[in-house]
Amino acid sequence: MYFVEKTKRSLIRCFDYTLFFSVVILSLLGLFVLRSATMTMQNQSRMMLIQTIAIILGVLLAIAISLVDYKFLKDIGIFLYWGSILLLIYVFIDGYGEKLGSKSWFDLFGVVSVQPSEIAKVTFIISLSIYMERLKEEAGKNNLLKLFIHAALPIGLVLLQRDFGTSMVFVVILAVMLFVWGIRFKYIIMAGGAMLLSMPVLWFFVLNERRKSRIIEFLSPGFDPSDASYQMDRARMAIGSGQWFGQGIGKGLQTQSGGVPVKESDFIFSVIGEELGFIGASFVVILVFIILFRCLYVARTSKDYFGEYLAAGVTGMFAFHYFENIGMNIGMLPVTGIPLPFVSQGGTAMIAYYIAIGIVLSISTRRKKIMFSS
Repeated sequence: MYFVEKTKRSLIRCFDYTLFFSVVILSLLGLFVLRSATMTMQNQSRMMLIQTIAIILGVLLAIAISLVDYKFLKDIGIFLYWGSILLLIYVFIDGYGEKLGSKSWFDLFGVVSVQPSEIAKVTFIISLSIYMERLKEEAGKNNLLKLFIHAALPIGLVLLQRDFGTSMVFVVILAVMLFVWGIRFKYIIMAGGAMLLSMPVLWFFVLNERRKSRIIEFLSPGFDPSDASYQMDRARMAIGSGQWFGQGIGKGLQTQSGGVPVKESDFIFSVIGEELGFIGASFVVILVFIILFRCLYVARTSKDYFGEYLAAGVTGMFAFHYFENIGMNIGMLPVTGIPLPFVSQGGTAMIAYYIAIGIVLSISTRRKKIMFSS
């Protein structure tokens, strides 16, 4: 009994409060910004309700997962992986979203929309961590080939959904985890060459016209002033008009007039810039860097390879999301459908991100040796 109580006290003492509260503060700030972004939308109350419930469930899940030893994921990781694969396949049977650019959602009991690719990101990280730990112990070309086949399946399914942005998230996660694992430089060159060779195939057979125009617009501004350029220009205009302190929540001219497209998700950072100004946007960026650095620190100080790979994968996932979303809002990167984690509207994504944070918290809590009862 003594060891059990000591363990509880140790878990509480080692809990990463900085990471946890940074995420919670960002989520609450995002909730206020989302309320402002959706003020002129007919379905505002529904979106706010779903977002609020998702945050509450996410926080509870993150705390619950942090209390459980992350090594239990080794036993269920493969099942979670194949479960997410089945959900990705189900989207082709009864999914929707073509009008939004990709067929990525399906209705659950006609009540809420589910985006399986968000769940698959987390199960992808878990399953890759299991494989990479085995590879660390039993190196071999066949095992490495199995790893790439294992990774290619969800990436291929997401590409078939025409969701190029999300597929890039999976690729970045894989690249970051392989780098941490210690892949040889020649394999990196080979992978880069394969990607270059695949570009024509992606351009002619995978990317739709909307995605192509966004890439061309980024490379040649003004190419498509009615679509891709319009989105980017309006976002930058909104951010610039915020100046130092912003126009105030609910008072953004571009936000409230409908000038910024997809302001509840892809371009929600422009709402932050316009209504909270440079100070508010900087505060969000500071929270983002705290989250990323804490996740990276947990990866570096993990007591085993499995925990290191898990935390590195989560760091890579969040880093790509944050840099791509903020980058496209300020015109530094091409426009994609990548949301801003813990801020953008999306119940499935919010819960998935909190699960990922829960896993990192579990790793962080067990960085030091803790005596468990038998």
